[in-house]
Amino acid sequence: MTIKQLATALSLMIFSSMAFAHTGEGINTGFASGFWHPIMGWDHVVAMVAVGLWGAFLGAPAIWILPVVFPLVMAIGGALGIAGIPIPAVETGIALSGVVLGLLIVFAVKAPLWIAAVIVGIFAIFHGHAHGTEFPTEFNAYGYAVGFVIATGLLHLIGIAFGFLTKLDFGAILVRLGGAIIALVGAGYLFGVL
Repeated sequence: MTIKQLATALSLMIFSSMAFAHTGEGINTGFASGFWHPIMGWDHVVAMVAVGLWGAFLGAPAIWILPVVFPLVMAIGGALGIAGIPIPAVETGIALSGVVLGLLIVFAVKAPLWIAAVIVGIFAIFHGHAHGTEFPTEFNAYGYAVGFVIATGLLHLIGIAFGFLTKLDFGAILVRLGGAIIALVGAGYLFGVL
């Protein structure tokens, strides 16, 4: 495969997934709809991977506490969304989560655990609310919620796994580079480029 073919294939994959993000097209159960919602939207993917990545960068106990705080608080945001309780600037909050979490990784910010948990929890409210407001009413809300919480946990695990690169000599540079990519994707959503 040539570089041109590879670039074309990657572009098609990226832009087609963005076009179908959050639609639930072809998904026929509450669990599946909830599971695929965060995975099909890059704005959610980068933030959720960043939570695991930042937790891994901070080390124990943050490596496990942040990925627990996020889905717990996200579930509260989801319940608010399903109940129709409005939260202002949800999409801005989601985009900012990628920017802020990415920059925290880039600059290797070693925040105290409680501050890190508050930051992650605030962003989790926005992500959960988006999941809740986009809940397809023909499905079971509990199955949908379980689906988006499990998918979120898996995305956190991907971030944690990537964060283990810090154990290598050049790993911290790769992790910080990952943070830069996350921040750029978040900025793309924030400024409407993506």
